[in-house]
Order: sequence, then C-alpha cells, then structure tokens
Amino acid sequence: MSAGRFPWYNREGKPIEPFVIGIAGGSASGKTSVSKRIIKNLGVPWVVLLSMDSFYKSLTPEQIAAAYRNEHNFDHPNSFDYELLHQTLLNLKKGVKVEVPIYDFVTHSRLDKTKTVYGANVVIFEGIFALYDKQVRDLMDMKLFVDTDADVCLARRLKRDIAERGRDISGVLQQYHRFVKPAFDDHIHPTMRYADVIIPRGLDNTAAIDVISRHLSRQLNDRGVNLRIEIAGDAVSDKLPDNLLVLKPMPQLKALHTAIRDRTTSRHDFIFYAERLSRMVVERGLAELPFAEVNIETPTKSTYAGKTWARKVCSVSVVRAGATMEQGLRSVVKDIPIGKILIQTDPSTGEPQLHYCKLPADIKDRYVLISDAQIATGAAALMAIRVILDHDVPEDRIIFLTLIAAPLGVHTIANAFPAVRIVASEVDKELDEWLHIVPGFGNFGDRYFGTTDESYGTSDTNSDNGY
Repeated sequence: MSAGRFPWYNREGKPIEPFVIGIAGGSASGKTSVSKRIIKNLGVPWVVLLSMDSFYKSLTPEQIAAAYRNEHNFDHPNSFDYELLHQTLLNLKKGVKVEVPIYDFVTHSRLDKTKTVYGANVVIFEGIFALYDKQVRDLMDMKLFVDTDADVCLARRLKRDIAERGRDISGVLQQYHRFVKPAFDDHIHPTMRYADVIIPRGLDNTAAIDVISRHLSRQLNDRGVNLRIEIAGDAVSDKLPDNLLVLKPMPQLKALHTAIRDRTTSRHDFIFYAERLSRMVVERGLAELPFAEVNIETPTKSTYAGKTWARKVCSVSVVRAGATMEQGLRSVVKDIPIGKILIQTDPSTGEPQLHYCKLPADIKDRYVLISDAQIATGAAALMAIRVILDHDVPEDRIIFLTLIAAPLGVHTIANAFPAVRIVASEVDKELDEWLHIVPGFGNFGDRYFGTTDESYGTSDTNSDNGY
C-alpha cells in the first residue's frame, strides 16, 4: 500500500465522528469525478468514498435474465437495499468498521467478498438516489447535487457502459430511454430540493468545487487529531495502572534483561534470550484466560479433577516487532491462530498508520493476545486494540503482551481501554526526547532480524523502537 490508515479515534480510544457528505445527481452526471476532486482538494489523511452502486439488491435468476436483455430497471429506488445502506452509513458515522458489499455489473450480482472499511475523517457518499431516503439524508452533514446537461450525461453513459460494463450501444440507448431518463425526471431531479449546494456542469464548475472544498476544510479543522503529540504531552502518574501485570523481578528475569539490553550481545544470543523472555510473558498472559473444571481418567484409572480452556484463543502480532514473539507463543500454545497487523509511522507527521490487517475469521468468538515487543507512547498499541475492537471483540477479552513498556504507554492504554490487560516483563523508567524507551533495548526488530547494525534506534519507520 502506498499510504496507510491514520487514526480514526481520539486519545481515549473512542471513534471520531466523520464529516459525511452526500452527492446526488443523474446517471453519468459526474458525481464520482466531483467526489474525487473534493477529496484531492481537501488533502485530509483519510477519506472514504462510498458508492451507492455497492448497494444494489441481489437479483433473482429471472431478473438477471431480464438485465441481460436490458429490460430490468436499475434506475428505480426499489433497486437499492436501503436498510443495508443506512446501517453501513450509520456505522461509519459512529466510526466503527463496516463491510461494504461489492456489486458486479457484468454478472448483475453481489460478489461473495466485501471490502472492509474502518472509520474515516470524511465519508463521501455518492449515487443517483443519495438524497432520496430521509433516514440516509439525516446522517449527512452536507448535501450536494450535481446538475449536468442531459446530452452530456447520455454521452458519458454510452462511453462508460460500453467500455466498462460490457454493454452494446443499442442496449444502452434502449435502457436510457425506457428507464434512465424517466427515473431522473420522476425520482432523482426532485431530490435536488434537499441539496445544500447545487453544482451546475459538474466537474467543469471548478469555482463551485473550490468554494465547497474550502468550506469543508474549515469544518474539518475542529475534528482533527494529532494522536502522538497529544499522548506525548500527557502527564504520567507515578502509580502504574491496575490492569498492568508485570512479571515478578526474579534473578533469572534480570539476567535475561541484562543479556538482551546489552548492545554487545550477538544477534544469535539476542534471539535466544528474547524468545525465552517471550515465553515467560506468554505464560503470564495465559494465566488471565478463563478455565473450566474437568474430570479426566488417568492411566492408573483414577479420576483427576483438572482444568481446561473455557474459551478459544488467538493471537495478533503487531508487525514487525510483535512477530518476534510468535515463536515463544507457538511453543506454549499448540496450533494457535495468529493474525497480523502492520502499523508504521508516517515520516511527516509521526502518526501511526494502519497498512495491513489479516485476522482470524472467528476472532470475535475468541480471547485475543496482541503481541508487540515494546510499548513507548502507546500510539501503535491504541491502534492495534482499536482494530480488534472494531472486529467486535469485547474489550475485556483482549490481553496485550509486551516485553518492556514505558509508564506513558501503559497509562495511555489503561486510560483508553481500562478492561484490556497488559502483560510486561519489565517497565522502564521513561522516554527520551525522541520518544524512545530509556534504558530500553534499542530497535528490537532491527536487532532481531539483523536488518541493520546493532546500534540504538536506527529506524523510526515502524513500531520497533517502542512506538
């Protein structure tokens, strides 16, 4: 991916309500082009462009056959699934994850796969009936109508449907005169009265689009968030939070920390001691899982009153450094499903960005062990936890495993998500002016994978420094 997902939540971990813009207009009037121009002009970190085309109802075999004969009316309000559309927009408005359907115009059906969309700074919803339904309109902060000459719309529709949707010219013209033009006159054009702004000539009206973009920019200024700077400026209590579980400071644990913190430790030894430390953290985390009583029969035919897992468990590694704990995890929990989240730092803003997310399909039914080698400010940890919560995992079923942490980071997590338990082998003293953990053990990922020399803090493009 060329760009990752910026935070869609505030410092308390709560989703930020996005600014929702509805853009309506006739078929091929330039709604999508206007939407993309507004997105370009705004220049905000994350915008979701949601097309009403995604919410066409699935057709019956008879309707599909009629569609191939250009005899099915796609330009009627009843062709759309307004219940699903409203729920999707409502969830985006709440800042939570949604699954957007994908409609295939070649087969006239919804695909089995969906597109996962997390919360956004701005949601632009465009479609011919974008302003038709009152429940949908009520979710919008601004409503636009693109008013383009009918001949221009027809020319664009001919070009689009023939080139992109596999139609022939006679079929497109037949459908236009039978369904498209009457739908515009009877259903679409009347919704113009709901628009806050009407844009004549669509994309050609650059002056109107620029005015709208500037207005939106002013509206969005009050909704911005600079997560890392806000977190770094927090005052830290001397008392560590109650949901932090630190391993007992035994001599063996101190010896392991001495080995992996020593800058002269070889990569081979660093990996060995880091994986030993990971196993200890994993074992402590597993102690927080629920167990059920069970009676089993031993080889001596005696009954033993024991324990067994009460719920399923999975793990999610925050790549890169979190993946280094997987070996220790697998050596303790047999056949555990492991997901991946890639979070990196934007070099210009210092903000965390979500670049990749692959989670077990049934994650909402499991306890989740999130692993990352270090927690410094807690910004990357907040993002990882927010992603898991957006996949419907209850907060009290999340356990965050880390080797070392800074007080600021654990307080950040505890303040935002008090039910999430944090397991660490040791809590370090503080962060330096570059927000690296002190005394720390440097860039964990680089030292583990041998991607650079073993000096301190050579890379700040990911969470390996304890972001």
